[in-house]
Amino acid sequence: MANKLKVAVIGAGGIFQWAHSEPLKNHPELEIAAICDIDFEKAKAAAEQHGIPQAFADYREVIAIPEIDIIDICTPNLFHSEIAVAALEAGKHVFCEKPDAVNPEEAIRMKEAMEKSGKKLMVMRNNRFRPASQYIKKWIEGGNLGQAYAGRCGWTRRRGIPGKGGWFTTKELSGGGPLIDLGVHFIDLAMWFMGNPKPVSVSGATYTKFADAEDIAGSEHSKFGSKSEDEGTFDVEDLAIGFIRFDNGASLQIEFSWASNIEQEENFVELRGTKAGFRFSNGKLGLYGEDHGVVTDTVPHLGQDTGGHGENLSHFIDVVQGRVEPIFTIDQGVDMIKILSAIYESARTGSEVKL
Repeated sequence: MANKLKVAVIGAGGIFQWAHSEPLKNHPELEIAAICDIDFEKAKAAAEQHGIPQAFADYREVIAIPEIDIIDICTPNLFHSEIAVAALEAGKHVFCEKPDAVNPEEAIRMKEAMEKSGKKLMVMRNNRFRPASQYIKKWIEGGNLGQAYAGRCGWTRRRGIPGKGGWFTTKELSGGGPLIDLGVHFIDLAMWFMGNPKPVSVSGATYTKFADAEDIAGSEHSKFGSKSEDEGTFDVEDLAIGFIRFDNGASLQIEFSWASNIEQEENFVELRGTKAGFRFSNGKLGLYGEDHGVVTDTVPHLGQDTGGHGENLSHFIDVVQGRVEPIFTIDQGVDMIKILSAIYESARTGSEVKL
């Protein structure tokens, strides 16, 4: 393609390396023109590894480059809104890793900057693009579920603290623990399957029980974020549970943990409908209903689970190019951050929080 869109990546850490780099490099309409990281050596190393022509340490220099069309944000959570707003004000399209922001005020700033700029803004919702998710959505839209009135979702790890003592476990940088890290994925997926009802109230509780554990078993997820630091900060929860009510009367139970004494790690979405229900757990899907007075269990045979990151990035390019309408809207992102913030507030006060 003669005139490729030029992308600049802000943040050269783990999420860029394993979820963004290959989809960006392999997309026929894109060219990674620059990469930036506050750790300049990391930016230079990533540029050399991926054949990116320019490396920077200051994102402001990157968004000032006239020929850059898209900014892809892969930084710690605190900086998502700051960089997104600056890039939109500079006339760039923005794709951002989840979560949208660390509080509702910053999420709203991002929305307002997008509307004022006329550019596109999308936050990663890769689970919507997994083959099972696409199938479930079409199955629901075909009327098979009926009215979705109750559900459960979660991501519970037996041992899975990312970068203990680093930015993931530092509230100032992350905004919270597994609720804001993992909760975005499956609360969003459940709400998308439910037709994106408006949340009206939440209640929740959070626990921090593994912060000071000296001999906790090693975590397979510790590679995320910075290297674990024994003397680093751990001022976020390691378990969050909660309950969300919606304007249509439906409700959703949630549970997210980095470390729990459970049998095994599980991520799941389960919905109950008036005609049928389903459970999507650890990549496996089961549909549960009734046919001519007999209860039925159906297990669809689906394609290989890709994780959806590349498909989400490709969808964003389709949106930028005007070929499709966005599957994810910023209003949905604002609602998500309001839910997470309210659950933290409910956990702090011990009371239900109205939205």
